[in-house]
Amino acid sequence: MIIRCYGARGSIPVSGPEYLRYGGDTTCWEIRSCDDDIIILDAGSGIRRLGNRLLREKRFDCTLFLTHSHWDHILGFPFFKPIYDARTTIGIRGCNEAQGDLKKLLARAMSGPYFPVNFDSLAATITYEDDCVLSYHVGPVEVWPIPLSHPNGGQGYKLVEDGKSFVFLTDNELGYRHRGGLGPEAYVEFARGADLFIHDAEYTPEEYRHTRTWGHSTYLDALAVAIQARVRSFGLYHHNQDRDDAGVDGMVAHCQELVAAQGIALEVFAVTQEMEWVL
Repeated sequence: MIIRCYGARGSIPVSGPEYLRYGGDTTCWEIRSCDDDIIILDAGSGIRRLGNRLLREKRFDCTLFLTHSHWDHILGFPFFKPIYDARTTIGIRGCNEAQGDLKKLLARAMSGPYFPVNFDSLAATITYEDDCVLSYHVGPVEVWPIPLSHPNGGQGYKLVEDGKSFVFLTDNELGYRHRGGLGPEAYVEFARGADLFIHDAEYTPEEYRHTRTWGHSTYLDALAVAIQARVRSFGLYHHNQDRDDAGVDGMVAHCQELVAAQGIALEVFAVTQEMEWVL
């Protein structure tokens, strides 16, 4: 798998010199299989840049998995240029128990007076699968969903190909169990032995005293899951809109100190919107 991040920010896009290294776009990931199938995770503002890349490469087929339909995860969809190209075919996947009807959700986001182009005028061929299934296959990649602990629900995903695994758990609150969500021990088992583990790490413990039940984790709770699951590489994700680069650096440094003190072989970093991995 080739894994690329196009947005690592949470809640709302940001801009300014204090956000240059980690970036200001919201959630979007691209995964390419060994057969060059294209999988997209979420349609935050980062999907705009991905869409431009796909058109440059003349790639018109992809599968889009949505974690949930909060604004920062779908606001880029109307600016994803391939949906206006008749050559494009997109399969959209998600769980209706967590999100509702996917087509209706996206159409509502593009309806007046919020957006000038009506959803029904899109040129692409779009199919929908919103049954809550055990797993999906996209070419040689097996995609396993898991319920997130988040207001209004959601799904995280594990992607597996040739024995390598990428686990993506954004918008997942480990310190509070929301309706439909699971406890930390379930996420530990889901992430067990992952080669790349990305988890929501929006808050510091001090901030969390005021934001508990909002649907996001502290970086220390996320680190604890990574350690217990014995993942190889752990990325802090869903950076708070008010946290500048230096603030994110401090969280990473603290995690690295804790890992080193315990003698654990774990790579810890914060995700930027330009990162790429090959598993």
